[in-house]
Amino acid sequence: MARTYRWLLLSLAAVILIITGCSSSDATTAAEDAKTGLSKDEISNEAFKDLFPLQYDSYQKNADDTKDTKYSGSVKRSKFDPDKEPYLPILFNGYGFATDYNEDRGHIYANEDVRATARITDKSIGSCLTCKSTAVPLMIEEMGDDYWGSNFNDVIWPKAESMGHSPIGCSDCHDPETMDLRITRPSFIKGMEAQGIDISNATKNDMRNYVCAQCHVEYHFAAENSEVTFPWNNGFKPEEMYQYYETTAKENGFNQDFIHNVSGTPIVKAQHPDFETHIEGPHGKAGVTCSDCHMPYERVDGKKKISSHWWQSPLKTMDKSCATCHSDRDLEDLEKRVGEIQDTHMAALHKAEDISISSHYYVNKMITSGVSEEKIKQAQEHVRKGQWFWDIIAAESGAGFHNPQGAMDSLRVSSEESNKAIQIATEELVKKGVNIEELKEEIEKVKKAVSEEKDNAKKKVHATNSYFPAQQPPPK
Repeated sequence: MARTYRWLLLSLAAVILIITGCSSSDATTAAEDAKTGLSKDEISNEAFKDLFPLQYDSYQKNADDTKDTKYSGSVKRSKFDPDKEPYLPILFNGYGFATDYNEDRGHIYANEDVRATARITDKSIGSCLTCKSTAVPLMIEEMGDDYWGSNFNDVIWPKAESMGHSPIGCSDCHDPETMDLRITRPSFIKGMEAQGIDISNATKNDMRNYVCAQCHVEYHFAAENSEVTFPWNNGFKPEEMYQYYETTAKENGFNQDFIHNVSGTPIVKAQHPDFETHIEGPHGKAGVTCSDCHMPYERVDGKKKISSHWWQSPLKTMDKSCATCHSDRDLEDLEKRVGEIQDTHMAALHKAEDISISSHYYVNKMITSGVSEEKIKQAQEHVRKGQWFWDIIAAESGAGFHNPQGAMDSLRVSSEESNKAIQIATEELVKKGVNIEELKEEIEKVKKAVSEEKDNAKKKVHATNSYFPAQQPPPK
């Protein structure tokens, strides 16, 4: 019996060796076959065209600027439109977003749009190009930390053009030699390290989130060298990122993105925290990745199966993006449910924004009425927090769907904080004899003047007037 057992073990070992040997050989052959012949430094999207024609053609569909849904899409239009966000020129008054703030468009427009936006000025820096051009990784490698703070118009853009760059594309997510998914933006690596996460241990499924998370995230420019920096030391939730800005960021010299022109409040402008919102939401918690929904597998000509590189709302591809998991649900019912979530979310967002607007003007009146600096500062702290908690949701692309409960919780906090500022202001203004009803009427007049201005570039001008004078600090 013992002899039979030993022979079984030897036979099993032989089989394992044979399988292992074949697997190694096949793996080596597969790796060799995977070599593209491209340089490791290739940054032109067109270089991948003949090698991966199906994926390239799919990517080119991002030029379609008509594929919008109710709350998202790629139509080039201002977010200041009356049917969208008419009061953003008030809420961002004192910052570039009050001058020019457009709907998102496909990645293929990244370089075109960054050159066209009025937010790029003679003072803009290299960090502004970080998620727009395929040349950025090579520029960071060559220039080091000098990349971040170099002048955009004089140094960065000419250099990117001379390198033959493309708008965000193939080499940003794929190793040109092997097409393996990769991270090309060091800010993401540092952001994950701040949470103790080593991305070198990332699984393929992790990478299907991570390549998107290099750019679809909240960030700020470090005070020391203007480096793109992610506020993730404490976590991904709005309250955890806000805690970072109130502690670590301030300790490192970063206090605000801008001083609000109406209330004089130091404001942190939220960017586009799609990754953070998704990863904390129900789909992220279930292990669903960005790619599962926004890059669903498709059959081209009924034959080859590829991941779609036409990045758009999953509502446009529900049969591939949603039905794969929700096979037991009617797609029309699912779409209706998404619509209900987004409608509820947007209504709550606009309410939070409206309260935030009032809080800015109440503080403005505190300043002009001679209220104590201590009370003004207390109110401003609530204004700052109130704005952060609605803006971090407004700046996210899913209109609440990526994390419905988290979004509503954040908007609730926003309204509570803005109302605290209004309460402090009201108590102090009554002591000064200010007519609160008159104040409310003046706020409505300003809002009306801003929304009725047809020239989007001039809307911000109407946010202040003789009753609500601008509160920007004098130039240093």
